[in-house]
Amino acid sequence: MDRSMAVLIVDDHQPMRRTIADIMRSLGFDNLFYAEDGQMAWEKMQENAYDLILLDWNMPRLSGVELLQRIRMAEDEATPPLPVLMVTAEAEREQVVEAIKTGVTNYIVKPFAPATLERKLYEIFGKSENEPEEQS
Repeated sequence: MDRSMAVLIVDDHQPMRRTIADIMRSLGFDNLFYAEDGQMAWEKMQENAYDLILLDWNMPRLSGVELLQRIRMAEDEATPPLPVLMVTAEAEREQVVEAIKTGVTNYIVKPFAPATLERKLYEIFGKSENEPEEQS
């Protein structure tokens, strides 16, 4: 997993953006960018390339699911989809199913432990180059 990747953290609550950023930094990620809502994130994505989006669901102007729809509609079939990890308090089965149908890469329900975020990142990107190879 490339810890120098550009990560866009999208959440309308500044304390949550800070908490997620602190966890990401503790995991070795320091190329972090921020957006207060889906519309701001979309505008930033038109100007900059990101390798991972950490996305809240409920936000003003443009929700996380609406932003995810825009991202998936704009993607080129020739390139792999942008990894989007939904980090939200929405825990109802219907919301999880909607996010999956919309194309979310993975899903975390708030509140969460740092180890949960790390595990989800490994699920998305695979094992770290620093991890030892498994012996057979």
